[in-house]
Amino acid sequence: MTQSQQSHRKDEHVFLAEKYFKADANAGFDQIRLLHRALPETALADVDLTPPLPFGWRWPIYINAMTGGSPQTGKLNAQLGQLANALDVAIASGSQSVALHDPGLSSTFTTLRQHNPDGFILANIGAGHDIHAAMKAVAMLHANALEVHLNAAQEVVMPEGDRDFLWHDNIQAIAAGVSVPVVAKEVGNGFIREDLQTLQQLGIRYVDVGGRGGTNFAIIENARRPQQDFGYMRDWGQTTAESLLEARGLPLTILATGGVRSPLDVIKAQRLGAHAVGISGLVLHHLIQTGYAATLAYFQEFLHQIQQLYALLGVTNWQALQTAPALLGTELEHYRRARNLPAI
Repeated sequence: MTQSQQSHRKDEHVFLAEKYFKADANAGFDQIRLLHRALPETALADVDLTPPLPFGWRWPIYINAMTGGSPQTGKLNAQLGQLANALDVAIASGSQSVALHDPGLSSTFTTLRQHNPDGFILANIGAGHDIHAAMKAVAMLHANALEVHLNAAQEVVMPEGDRDFLWHDNIQAIAAGVSVPVVAKEVGNGFIREDLQTLQQLGIRYVDVGGRGGTNFAIIENARRPQQDFGYMRDWGQTTAESLLEARGLPLTILATGGVRSPLDVIKAQRLGAHAVGISGLVLHHLIQTGYAATLAYFQEFLHQIQQLYALLGVTNWQALQTAPALLGTELEHYRRARNLPAI
């Protein structure tokens, strides 16, 4: 594939991600009910949102992987870097595979670091890459961590996608050989417990469950197919809420991405065990529709509302949130029981 074709594909991904963006996602958060406390006995000033992570993050949200690989997406990455810097939140790069194949495209990714010189940045490669590619991706961004994305469903539907998914050896080598923390990340189809346990055995300690309900790359790639014959993949995979239930009780640090649309979604994901919550589609949507300044103001208020909701629930930190009274809806509770997963 030529540089021009690769860049065009990256632009298509952004266009289609925005085209299929839904204000009301279906990630399962509607199946989680947090019970109101009439006597919360809390003060807003006492709320500490610092997530229980060894990374030193200040906030429980981060900007997750989106884009890069073309002049247009490079401009978006510049804004995303600025946004992460202004909000003091971590940010993950989009897949750097294209820049590893063509170093001429690396500037569309390094702009993240240029606009966020002291921030926490996660590099990003696919699980089909080896340890040497992983190290190059980290070095490219002077990254603090590395996401290794798992995107089998996307690759199957992508007209020019990979057809081999023999990833265990690569993941194990990267987990053992890269000098920064490694996060295994699904791109929107979630996890079952068995795969999470396999990742643990391969040396992975951090997992982003990347559940169904947000950006659906199978549907995005289907739109790029001449026949558009994979439309039935719309509901493929486990929702973010289901994936969080799958992860409960495992000795893994869990991040959650997929269909996060509100501060309440963030807190519901945390109540199910997410240590921090990634947001992608919502950030991209606001940047495209409202511009940088309005997006910054929106997410500043977003963070403030998370703090307010903690206080409303009568909790002042993540640990206390884990025992806040909560109920699962019938559908999600049925899923939990069918899969014999731990109760909340």
